[in-house]
Amino acid sequence: MRWENLTDESGGHGRTPDGALFGADAVVTRTFDTPEFAGITFHEVRARSILNRVPGASRMPFEWTVNPYRGCSHACVYCFARKTHSYLDLDTGLGFDSQIVVKVNAPEVLRRQLASPRWGGEHVAMGTNVDCYQRAEGRYRLMPGIIDALTERANPFSILTKGTLILRDLDRLVRAAEVTDVGISVSVGFTDTGLWRTVEPGTPAPERRLDVVRTLGEHGIGCAVLMAPVIPFLSDQPGQLRDTVRAIAESGATSVTPLVLHLRPGAREWFMSWLGEHHPHLVTRYQRLYAGGAYAPTWYQRRVTRQVHELAREYGIGPTRAGVTRRVRPARTDERPAEQEPTQLTLM
Repeated sequence: MRWENLTDESGGHGRTPDGALFGADAVVTRTFDTPEFAGITFHEVRARSILNRVPGASRMPFEWTVNPYRGCSHACVYCFARKTHSYLDLDTGLGFDSQIVVKVNAPEVLRRQLASPRWGGEHVAMGTNVDCYQRAEGRYRLMPGIIDALTERANPFSILTKGTLILRDLDRLVRAAEVTDVGISVSVGFTDTGLWRTVEPGTPAPERRLDVVRTLGEHGIGCAVLMAPVIPFLSDQPGQLRDTVRAIAESGATSVTPLVLHLRPGAREWFMSWLGEHHPHLVTRYQRLYAGGAYAPTWYQRRVTRQVHELAREYGIGPTRAGVTRRVRPARTDERPAEQEPTQLTLM
């Protein structure tokens, strides 16, 4: 694996002084003999930076992210973060699901970077690449230290997750919300349990994720739902959209925002392989629908968005910008730290 030569994911911006994010001598590979980690290998690394600058061309409403993990045992067949595994010479299919990179020093590095006089207190988004509350977090417990570091600096942050493990840190999130802007979004694209078992096999069930939304709301933390992805021909029928929006509304979500499946290189190949195995009659339809690239046609996206927004109004919840449940502080224009690992933005 190209550990010692890795610089970044976007062609050279934000590299560390010697050009590497971490050296080969900093990698420890482990497996654990427990059922929940069967078949999973963990590569423990000591990162040199944990604050990632979002590419300037991005339309995301934040500039900085923190990603304590690479790879994700949630194993969502559509996850476009799969491509990032190729930068480490790791497989983007099963390897992405089972070869997990863990930045074991993430909390201490974040605390150091937040204390830098060059840091301006900008909003930090988490869960935009892979899920920070995937199963590995149950063992490595990186998020408590990350949340504490942000809370100590009253630094605004947000989390997007499919993981119910976030409730372990509920008390920390409540304390953080007392001193800064905290936004939580949970990803629930559909409530069809048969589809969930095949397309998101490593995630908690959709109803368990909606329990997270409900619990957070009961503790004074408003939670949005990112209805993503809406999967063409599999979860986009009017009755399916209605069932999903109704369940989201019943959970007490503050808003619902639909996003149609997009298939970027790396994810596209893996998803199409899955589609050919489970729904071969849809392969040709997908090839036509996504003939123009990674995104479904604008007309299709608008149709789904309109339907979901109409249902949201019917059930008394409103749309919002993608994954946004917080106020974002204006970015400062002064110098920022140069040592970042640029992110590949992923809405789960």
